[in-house]
Amino acid sequence: MAKYRFSRVRYIAYTAVFAALSAVLMSLSFSVPFMPSFIKLDFSEVPALIASFSMGPVSGVLVCLIKNLINVTMTTTAGAGELSNFILGVLFVVPAGLIYKFKRTRIGALIGSVVGAVIMGLMSLLTNYYIAYPVYENFMPIEAILSMYQAIFSDVATLWDCLLIFNMPYTIFKGLLCAVITFLIYKPISVLMKTIDSRLRVRKYDKLVEKRAKENGEQTTPSDGDPEAGASDPRNDETQSGV
Repeated sequence: MAKYRFSRVRYIAYTAVFAALSAVLMSLSFSVPFMPSFIKLDFSEVPALIASFSMGPVSGVLVCLIKNLINVTMTTTAGAGELSNFILGVLFVVPAGLIYKFKRTRIGALIGSVVGAVIMGLMSLLTNYYIAYPVYENFMPIEAILSMYQAIFSDVATLWDCLLIFNMPYTIFKGLLCAVITFLIYKPISVLMKTIDSRLRVRKYDKLVEKRAKENGEQTTPSDGDPEAGASDPRNDETQSGV
């Protein structure tokens, strides 16, 4: 069966919807007990991962970009946090989307998500050390930052210790958690998207038939399905065998 394709208009529309959802989820971040209070947990990578699986890695990147452009208007980190979040988000959804693109199965999605989460965690060492924390130091002395980590685990002595012991595992955990949520909700969202697309194609086809009938002076009746194979039932699509 031919691979499912989105039209350019629907691609843009769905990417915008996922970006808006992602921006909202990013604004709903919250503290977690095993991390310093200034580090928040959010699930904004879930819509980006869904977009990357359903429409390709470029859509996932656009979702990460747009959500951070929206949230940077409310930033408290001079944009450093949003820049770091964008870089890490891209490093998460691109490997996941690329692997799933060439292996469109649950195993492919699982491997892609794990690989993306690990890459994101490893690269968080660099983005935090060279981008985020130098900006944080303008608002809070490094000693104060270290003391917040030491209140949880007293053996950390340097920023690298903090990033290795706390931030990197936390980032990997966050990526895997977002992947689990994506696995739980991807199927119904994917079916809904394809149902909407199928109905839009049917309406477009009916209008075309009606137009031609009027030109020929004939009467028409609404069609029961898309003339394209499988369009009347989105669950017949090949991509449904994946995530």
